[in-house]
Amino acid sequence: MGAVVGGLGFVVPAVVMVIALSVLFLSSAPPEWVRGAGAGAGAAVAAVAVRAGSELVGPSYRHAMEGHGHRERWLLYLLAGVAAAIAIGPYLVLVLVACGVLEMIRRRRPAEMTGIWWPLPLATASIGGIGALAWTAFKVGALSFGGGFVIIPLMQQDAVHVYHWMSDAQFLNAVALGQVTPGPVVATVAAVGYAAHGVGGALLAAVVAFTPSFSFILLGGGRFERLRANDRARAFLDGAGPAAIGAILGSAVTLAGGIDETWQIAVLAAAAVALLIARRGVVETLVASGGVGAAIALAGGPLP
Repeated sequence: MGAVVGGLGFVVPAVVMVIALSVLFLSSAPPEWVRGAGAGAGAAVAAVAVRAGSELVGPSYRHAMEGHGHRERWLLYLLAGVAAAIAIGPYLVLVLVACGVLEMIRRRRPAEMTGIWWPLPLATASIGGIGALAWTAFKVGALSFGGGFVIIPLMQQDAVHVYHWMSDAQFLNAVALGQVTPGPVVATVAAVGYAAHGVGGALLAAVVAFTPSFSFILLGGGRFERLRANDRARAFLDGAGPAAIGAILGSAVTLAGGIDETWQIAVLAAAAVALLIARRGVVETLVASGGVGAAIALAGGPLP
């Protein structure tokens, strides 16, 4: 119960902040400087994804070499995650699970493989109403394996291309808003919910996305230590983990695809230098990128 109270104390302010910012950034007619700030910050989020993924590559590789030394399989799983995020975003979770299962098969004898859960493709709701929003939020909350950027391609597909709740540029705004608030996954899906169905949609999306992770903690918290010592679970994570890192890196491609203006490419390049070479903070980089975009807008520059 303490975990739930603590989690709510962490997420609720973030959701309130995101709703307020969504009203400002995603309204039908925001001021030009606001549009510019959103375009600038949104242009930088692809670099944030690369930073998030790159920080996990080293530890994951070292773990692979210290464990079973499967350098080739580790690289194969990583590249599978990258390709899945770019090419089949809505179903990339199936690739993550497949990589985990393949690693389990690699380490176990066939007779020991009974009881493996083979996943079925997750169906997509066929209409764009409240039910579709709740389903999207549930997928985001339940499948954010390894970090929020893993699920970005799925969320982008639903929000932009399937249900048309927002444009690519607005989705970049939503991701940027999530990154500058606590609880980036819930915050981003709340912004998507606002674009879909206003304040009520934002609250619904946040609650639905928040529920799976805390349900896992409440119902399975006592079993986590046993799972960590379980050879089958460790094998699954050794396959799915590199694939999830690849998916984070691949999400940068889908995010960069939402850039429309030439000056945004320059902002992305500057953000990449700041995050990957100068090792500046994510929030300060996004705020600075937003400031550049606002200045360009006030100077009469083109906006997406």
